[in-house]
Amino acid sequence: MTATSNDPLHGVTLQHILTTLVEHYEWQGLAERIDIRCFKSDPSIKSSLTFLRKTPWAREKVEGLYVKLMRTKRPLD
Repeated sequence: MTATSNDPLHGVTLQHILTTLVEHYEWQGLAERIDIRCFKSDPSIKSSLTFLRKTPWAREKVEGLYVKLMRTKRPLD
């Protein structure tokens, strides 16, 4: 019997989360939704990942926005 996880972030990397958010909102839109300097001043995936991995409160905000985005997207069925 296989146990399924109710965690919407299960198996999703932080890099995938950030890349998806940047593709959807772009850096400016992301910075408007989450007030973090690494999204406003010379943003990059690498620098943002470094910051998010060291800053739990910021990572929680990014993960929360990702979950919200995934819930609003409709399947392509």
